[in-house]
Amino acid sequence: MSEEITATLRVRIGQEEAHYGGNLVEGARILKLFGDVITEIAIITDGDEGLFAGYANIEFLAPVYAGDFIEATGRVTRVGNTSRTVAFEARKVVASRYDLAPSAADVLPEPVVVVRATGTTVIPKAHSRT
Repeated sequence: MSEEITATLRVRIGQEEAHYGGNLVEGARILKLFGDVITEIAIITDGDEGLFAGYANIEFLAPVYAGDFIEATGRVTRVGNTSRTVAFEARKVVASRYDLAPSAADVLPEPVVVVRATGTTVIPKAHSRT
């Protein structure tokens, strides 16, 4: 695979996902997005959803609040026989503004990186269609 393989999702974090005071969302919500991203990558590379084997590292860099829009991207950095290693980055592209009004939000002039991680998926050889 000589070309770069990526996948991106953009979602609004709903009010129902606020887990802590001040409408703060737990970091695990972003990891769930990364799981969806790596699943798409496995489908692109092998025609199978694969099995997420784990994270090598996770960095939580900025808070996420209900009402924020998050863009999660994964980029394949290593291709093994049955594994794919992916570098993830989640960026806040719209920020909720509860300080102005309950429904106020701003499109950010520059996205804010909220989480970075590296993870690996494994596609069983019998399931790979490549």
